[in-house]
Amino acid sequence: TAIIYDQTCATEKRRRRKRGKLVDPAKRVVINELVCEGCGDCSVQSNCLSVEPLETDFGRKRQINQNTCNKDFSCVKGFCPSFVTVEGGELKKPKKEGRKSPFDAALGALPLPVIPNAEEAWGIVVAGVGGTGVITIGQLLGMAAHLEGKGVITQDAAGLAQKGGATWSHIQIANTPEAIHCTKVGTAEAHLVIACDAIVAANKATLAVMREGRTFVALNTHGSPTATLVNDPDWSFPGAACEQALGKAVGRDHLGAFDAEEVAVKLLGDSLYTNPLMLGYAWQQGRIPLSYDALMRAIELNGVQIDNNKAAFEWGRRCAHDLKAVQSLYAAQAVIQLVKRQSLDEIIAKRVEFLTGYQNAAYAADYRAFVDKVRAAEAPLSSTQLTEAVARYLFKLMAYKDEYEVARLHTDRAFTDKIAGMFEGDYKLVHHLAPPLLAKTNDKGELVKRPFGSWVRPAFGLLAKMKGLRGTAFDVFGHTEERKMERRWIADYRAGIDQALARLNPDTLPKAVALARVPEEIRGYGHVKARHEKAAKAKWDALRAAM
Repeated sequence: TAIIYDQTCATEKRRRRKRGKLVDPAKRVVINELVCEGCGDCSVQSNCLSVEPLETDFGRKRQINQNTCNKDFSCVKGFCPSFVTVEGGELKKPKKEGRKSPFDAALGALPLPVIPNAEEAWGIVVAGVGGTGVITIGQLLGMAAHLEGKGVITQDAAGLAQKGGATWSHIQIANTPEAIHCTKVGTAEAHLVIACDAIVAANKATLAVMREGRTFVALNTHGSPTATLVNDPDWSFPGAACEQALGKAVGRDHLGAFDAEEVAVKLLGDSLYTNPLMLGYAWQQGRIPLSYDALMRAIELNGVQIDNNKAAFEWGRRCAHDLKAVQSLYAAQAVIQLVKRQSLDEIIAKRVEFLTGYQNAAYAADYRAFVDKVRAAEAPLSSTQLTEAVARYLFKLMAYKDEYEVARLHTDRAFTDKIAGMFEGDYKLVHHLAPPLLAKTNDKGELVKRPFGSWVRPAFGLLAKMKGLRGTAFDVFGHTEERKMERRWIADYRAGIDQALARLNPDTLPKAVALARVPEEIRGYGHVKARHEKAAKAKWDALRAAM
């Protein structure tokens, strides 16, 4: 049996929306990161790389990249109450009146680079991921070469946009068509690699076109998730390893690396201008055999966001000329976002404050007393590893997200302020939930989420105030198997740590720390959490037995 699913792909829909050929639904997805458990079920359900990791004080969560979101909303299927759709209104754009212009005379004049002579074929490879404009950069270079009457051949290898597939555009430019003898940049023949994505740039296929002393690499160091994140929620972007591989291939003096996406977002308000910014950077380095006027005309003929793309090109030039000066234009914002490593006292204090809001001061004091006991037992070993692990993961267990807590976090001022900071106009919030007492089940016996309009928010406020019922005989939600399991883990965790403390010495410390960190693997809600808990319980039992 063959099943043919005929539907316009999400990326094509995005292109049509940009061109005004398809209705753009006034609907966006936002994740409340405090409700998010970082389980990754949203990525599993959607296979979408616009669901990105977000590092927070309470561990890794998820966020939606609004600049790349294709609006197919499949991520909402993830079994998690953190998803909120914002219907109506629109995303706030950075105010143009407060935005710096790269053409501002106060920034100083830019020197023109020496344009290389393309007597022989000049090989350029643009490497990135599908759906971000890699092919468009190749087309701009091709059009600019055509406008100058030069010989040019482009060849593209496109990847799947939604999956973040590797994409290459090979461009060969020469003064005359006769100087170009093949359709693709050959092994060790590239003069320039515009590396819009570090992982694709460090791919064997891309490394093969490089040669030390010949190839210059313009590298965007910004880390973007890959499909690996779907199967491994703890995956981290291998940026340092990729940059090291590129430096080894071409030599450090032939590698220009900076976070181009950060510059694009800070100064242009959208990550979609990253690639034209990279183009301007490479041109200012004197690595493209085309004139400024030809490239500007090519951008005009492309007909999409002409002024912004020209500005992106110009910012790229300024980054090549004086990167620190460009970064200083948004340095104040960058300092605010800088996350320093917290001290142990700060980690504990933050969680005591949170648990006080979660339940009450007595509940928080009980947490602190246990952590202090661990700290005192570990002190003779001149270590705080175990104390920090217990501080993080006893908190995680004690702050289990029941109905009262989800309601509290969704009505928290920090979340509503976040929404107000992102959107403007007349909008309403729709929550996607599966209340155990109301939700239907699918053929697997799993609860199914459904939308709840803005009317549910007053109910959230009332439910949040009922948190005092948590754990009492009047806690109607506390009788479910999930809540019983969560409370059982708190007791088992304390008993397990007490057992570890009784045998604590330099030899047993690593095992005790490993034991204390097991709750990190208990993530999600409902059937997703049950699956993770089962695996974590097996690991917990094995480690306790080993102790």
